[in-house]
Amino acid sequence: MSQVATAGRVIDAPPARTRSRRSLLRPLLMLGGIAVVAIGAGTYWLTGGRYVSIDDSYVQAPKLAIATDVSGLVREVDVRDGEAVHKGEVLFRLDPLQFQIAVDGARAALAETGLAMEAMKHDYQRMLHDIDAGQALVQNDQRDFDRYGKLVQSGGVTHVEYDSARFKLLGDQQRVESLRQQAAMQLARLGGNPTIDVRETPEYREAAAHLAEAQRELDHTVVRAPFDGIVTQVDQLQPGQYLPAAGAAFGIVATGDAWIEANPKETEITWVKPGDKVQVSVDTYPDRVWEGVVESLSPNSGSEFSILPAQNSSGNWVKVVQRIPLRVRVQRKPGDPPLRAGMSVEVEIDTGHVRTLKDLY
Repeated sequence: MSQVATAGRVIDAPPARTRSRRSLLRPLLMLGGIAVVAIGAGTYWLTGGRYVSIDDSYVQAPKLAIATDVSGLVREVDVRDGEAVHKGEVLFRLDPLQFQIAVDGARAALAETGLAMEAMKHDYQRMLHDIDAGQALVQNDQRDFDRYGKLVQSGGVTHVEYDSARFKLLGDQQRVESLRQQAAMQLARLGGNPTIDVRETPEYREAAAHLAEAQRELDHTVVRAPFDGIVTQVDQLQPGQYLPAAGAAFGIVATGDAWIEANPKETEITWVKPGDKVQVSVDTYPDRVWEGVVESLSPNSGSEFSILPAQNSSGNWVKVVQRIPLRVRVQRKPGDPPLRAGMSVEVEIDTGHVRTLKDLY
């Protein structure tokens, strides 16, 4: 090893082999760095567009303003604000008195209609007997009239007696014809069937419909939960309050069917399709990630159904990137914390798309 004197000190000079290695290592490191950057850039480009991250996303759930189609005074409220309820559970009741009165009246009207239709059937049979009796009387009148017609020529009876026999025949014939017309009308009201079941007649069916409607209104005085959920804003409904028909009493939010509504930009959904895997992060639970899938993409942008849609035919047109809603179905497991409607969410969609060299051209 050679020595070099520097500022009164002797320093061992590096051997030639070491200097040669250092001179070779420098360009290798430079080229390696360039290669790493190139590989990283290529990998980023090839996988670019595969993952779509959306922060304009929220938890959604079926929600309903509870109401009923009958009006009345609130008799009792059976739930408390924030209480979990099951489908079919009673939420509140209206005072049923006026509706019960209507049911009783409709039931009485139905019974009266049934009796009236039975009486009509019997009356029709009576008319037939009257027609038979009238027809026998007409036949007797016809024989008397024929006999008087022969006798009046020989002077056996007077013309007055002959005319009386003729008028009696005509009167009885008209009476029988009137009975026939009345019987025909009665038969028509019976639907052309004299032995018809009264429950099949139009009058009975109409009365039965009135009873069914009255019973339906009575049943609707008891309002039940349409699905499993949590009731909210219950305190705005109090016993004794008058609730108009279709008036909102309070709200209910479903607990068994939550989904994510994401609103990506139209430029972000090029490769997104139903069935793509999704990772869901809820702001409320930062340490938990849910799995999900893209269930559907909306056929329209969010602005299409706005009250005042954009008028692009004007001269002041400015291009704005649109949002296309999509729905994510969350795969929930037992023990998962609750997802409440309106929670902020971030979703990351794996489209599975990988770029190829063809995309360069």
